[in-house]
Amino acid sequence: MQTDNLLKQITFIKEIDKLKYILRKTKLFNSDRNENDAEHSWHLAMMTIVLAEHSNKPIDVLKVLKMVLIHDIVEIDAGDTFLYDTTKSHTNTEQELIAAKRLFGLLPKEQAKEFIAIWQEFEDGITDDAKFAKSMDRLEPLLQNTSNNGGTWKEFDVPYEKVYDKKKAIKEGSTAIWEYAENLINESVEKGILRKSID
Repeated sequence: MQTDNLLKQITFIKEIDKLKYILRKTKLFNSDRNENDAEHSWHLAMMTIVLAEHSNKPIDVLKVLKMVLIHDIVEIDAGDTFLYDTTKSHTNTEQELIAAKRLFGLLPKEQAKEFIAIWQEFEDGITDDAKFAKSMDRLEPLLQNTSNNGGTWKEFDVPYEKVYDKKKAIKEGSTAIWEYAENLINESVEKGILRKSID
């Protein structure tokens, strides 16, 4: 007999397939194809497993995996917000909260409550788990842009200062990964794929 919980969970599983259609501004490594949100979330999950040892503090890897897999599901309703977009807020928008309640609300009550709490924890970025999850979220597009001759930095004329300001959040989760990332950003300026603003 099919339980009510199972039917709700299958409904949610079908609904989140839409994440595969949400295109991000960033392109795949060494490619001109835009990455979709599902690919992004999968990549962050793999990065979490591989790079967890570099976290500043001990983390609950399963919790971080849940965060990186859940964090962009709201974009099914709210759409993708480009990190360097100056017209949209990157903090917990009302639109995203409404999306979280609708999408996670498809699940059984306790699961919905857990998923919303995990999503909120990631958005707040205060706990050690959330800091590391956000480090992964900021690192992946940096690696993509450096593999694509500047990628979205060049396409949207994003200067070094803005990239540095947005990416330094990596340090909150991992100083070791931030050192690597900072070098990549500086090398990108030297290579001419990231411009510094003229003082």
